[in-house]
Amino acid sequence: MSGNRMRIATSVLMVPLFFLTSCGRAPAFDVLGSFFPAWLICLAIALLLTVVARWVLVRVGIELAMPVLTYPSLVALFTFALWLAFFH
Repeated sequence: MSGNRMRIATSVLMVPLFFLTSCGRAPAFDVLGSFFPAWLICLAIALLLTVVARWVLVRVGIELAMPVLTYPSLVALFTFALWLAFFH
């Protein structure tokens, strides 16, 4: 085979590997006999951390201009940070 055909054949054979790279077992926890995904645990902890952050902001006296946007953003930030710290 010529060099160009060899490159095309290699590329065609490599494409399915890219789709199979994420195939694996998802991290899960056994809680009272039921498996919960790890992201759900991270979300629950993030909600608790956001409540603590709100309590700290109230105690310090910081008033937020847009709390409707701030608190969901804090939940997302904490969730992603926990996921990256413990599962990635």
